[in-house]
Amino acid sequence: MIAPPLWERHRANFPVTDNLVYLNHAAVSPLSKPAADAMRWLATDGEQWGSHHYPKWLACYDELRVQTARMIHAEPSEIAIVKNTSEGIATIALGIDWRPGDRIVAFEGEFPANQYPWQRLASKGVSISWLKVDAPLDEIDSAAAGARLLAISYVQFLSGYRANLEALGEICHRRGVFFFVDAIQGLGVFPFDVRKFRIHAAAADGHKWLTGPEGCGVLYVQRDRQDEIEPVEFGWTNAASYSDYGSRDMTLRSDAGRYEPGTLNTIGCFGLEAAFRYLNETGTGEIGQAVLALADQAAEGAQTKGYELMIPRTPESAAGIVSMRHRSLDCRVIHASLKAKGFITAPRAGWLRVSPHFYISPAEIDAFVAALPA
Repeated sequence: MIAPPLWERHRANFPVTDNLVYLNHAAVSPLSKPAADAMRWLATDGEQWGSHHYPKWLACYDELRVQTARMIHAEPSEIAIVKNTSEGIATIALGIDWRPGDRIVAFEGEFPANQYPWQRLASKGVSISWLKVDAPLDEIDSAAAGARLLAISYVQFLSGYRANLEALGEICHRRGVFFFVDAIQGLGVFPFDVRKFRIHAAAADGHKWLTGPEGCGVLYVQRDRQDEIEPVEFGWTNAASYSDYGSRDMTLRSDAGRYEPGTLNTIGCFGLEAAFRYLNETGTGEIGQAVLALADQAAEGAQTKGYELMIPRTPESAAGIVSMRHRSLDCRVIHASLKAKGFITAPRAGWLRVSPHFYISPAEIDAFVAALPA
């Protein structure tokens, strides 16, 4: 017996499908039912019991680290819980002991969260070598010579270009460069192996492809590099003795928890842990194939109606994001027209951005293409 397609098996976990064709996961994803249910439980528990079940809250923090580590092939001790991707990036950017003359390799077209923190280091005498994201590997290799850090997004937020992290990791390893990845536009869709890719640090928030809540994210820092990165913020839970309220010993925690300066977003942690667990059980290999097929279908359909794609889609660099534009219609007009018909997209910098997830059906992509103004 042939198994139903992936979207059909998981459709019930996305009640948004009762209301909309949601093609905007690169912005804010609808909550998956497991994530929403977990947060509902915590809200009810807090309402009816206060902190009586606090040990379950602590267990959730630990399990969130476990599920994150499972997805990225790390250890739970290498995972910190942060507010968002920006906080994770800032922790790395501001926590390193920079020296005048240090240099960073970065890429054009990044989301501001993966640009501004590095630019602000100019006051410390740090320079940036800017490259095109699709620069040849030999050009990146040459730029990495003598650099201290390379920062890139797994998937570019506007173009949808997916970086070859394994090749970049090899370059950084050979050149002795710290390798940082903003993973938010790829984590939860495509395989992400920090060991295989030789990534030293990475950050992501839960509200995009992970189908979790806003305002709760994760930061990975390789265990043997943690002593190089000082906590940017310091509060009571950075310290190893944080559970001893009478202690004033400020020795840092021995794991990535050293980057957590205080009480965590507990309800967010419940939602994000459930989202990670759900996607881990589903498998990013199968999810990624489904997302690529849907995005390819949207791109091909748009081209048949005369739309221009921002970048070509190739098996090596395509992701779940497709940015397109009409020869004469403003993307904001197209976005509004589609929204009125129940199709949720995003107008971005003159382009209409479409980003379907694995629970969307091919028939819905066909309907989206049919709804595109010609």
